[in-house]
Amino acid sequence: MMDTPTNANTRARHGRLVLMPNTLDLGTGHEVDLGELLPQAVIARAAGLGHWVAENAKTARAFLKRVDARVPLAQPLQQITITELPRPAKGGARGVAAPTLAPLLAPALAGHDIGLISEAGMPAVADPGAALVLAAHELGLTVEPLVGPSALLLALAASGLNGQQFAFVGYLPVEAPARAARIRELEAHSRRHQQTQLAIETPYRNEAQLAALIDQLQPGTRLSVASGLSLPNARCRTLSVAQWRQQGPGDALGDRLPAVFGWLAG
Repeated sequence: MMDTPTNANTRARHGRLVLMPNTLDLGTGHEVDLGELLPQAVIARAAGLGHWVAENAKTARAFLKRVDARVPLAQPLQQITITELPRPAKGGARGVAAPTLAPLLAPALAGHDIGLISEAGMPAVADPGAALVLAAHELGLTVEPLVGPSALLLALAASGLNGQQFAFVGYLPVEAPARAARIRELEAHSRRHQQTQLAIETPYRNEAQLAALIDQLQPGTRLSVASGLSLPNARCRTLSVAQWRQQGPGDALGDRLPAVFGWLAG
């Protein structure tokens, strides 16, 4: 439905929610030049924002320092407002209700653009910031996504698996029996729908996750592991599970680097 003149004028008076991509090097010990991952126009957009919502204020400030090294910030870092997203409720809740997040968007309602930034990659994709984006839509604000790296899409593109049908399934259960059951369930779904399954894990659990996937998936299923994406030591390997069992994991995971696991049943 097209905006009426009244709606268009209201949007013009309001600020925007700007989805600011971040690098993928958090916690890896390998900081990448910001200009190698983000377009200059995106860096300049970040430099001009005075209001931010972030997963973590400390890492957001670190990002802005990197921005400032390439494009001077429009105001001193100490004067920039950074508000942290509320932590998702425990016990299975998948997000925070939009009315709870509406106060975080008050600067946009007053005419100021707000940056939304994740700790790594694209905000609101496999990220709690999605609830804030929904709140922005419900308040009639314009959402402005910017170009930057997404670990999930980079891993999928490099895997050679089905990029026409895919699903991000998040974290697998930590307990071995539940994890094994979930892997078999997802593999059956992949076989029925020829759908690539994508999952992540906390880096220190990557080895256990890879071992479980190699153990539980069928020999003909293709399993891809992408780690350290966008870093100089990035790697992506796709083999059949039978080949993984024969060759072993080797150096597929690097040294506790963030990884994306993908599999497609034959």
